Amino acid sequence: MALRLINNALRRQLAAMPHNAQVGSVASIHTLDKIGKREVVGFGWNGTACYADRADYPMPAVRFREPNNEINALRTKEQGDWKKLSPQEIKALYRASFCQTIAEVQAGTGEWKLHLGVGLLFTAAAIWIAVLMNLFVYDELPITFDEEHQKAQLKRIIDLEINPVTGLTSKWDYENNKWKN
Repeated sequence: MALRLINNALRRQLAAMPHNAQVGSVASIHTLDKIGKREVVGFGWNGTACYADRADYPMPAVRFREPNNEINALRTKEQGDWKKLSPQEIKALYRASFCQTIAEVQAGTGEWKLHLGVGLLFTAAAIWIAVLMNLFVYDELPITFDEEHQKAQLKRIIDLEINPVTGLTSKWDYENNKWKN
């Protein structure tokens, strides 16, 4: 019963929607309100009427600027011979449809410098923390880390024949008391 009520409510809401509204997502119901009087000229990114300067999607669904008297006059002049248009008029037509050129969209912003700086800052902080931890937190190394104790431990491993098949003592010649070649 509840599903029937919801279904009927949705049908009434869709029937009340304007016929030129885009359907497909919750955001698309309000799309036409957001674009104002700008002209919809294409399918759009994911089917929505939105404007975005993107190098991977160079043709947005709506024009960048709302039409005014100057732009409308240029559009009617555009219908004729393009050779009669001046370079300034062509640029004005382009800027009415697009905010940036492809070269401007693809131009670097220098944001990589910020990321590199923050990365180096965190690296320096990590190094300082490691140094301070070694100085103030960790104890000194045990006495068994000096060379004399390491040689004694190696002799004990060889004497006890620990792991004689694949381990360290497999490389010791017990008959000649020296390392194998």
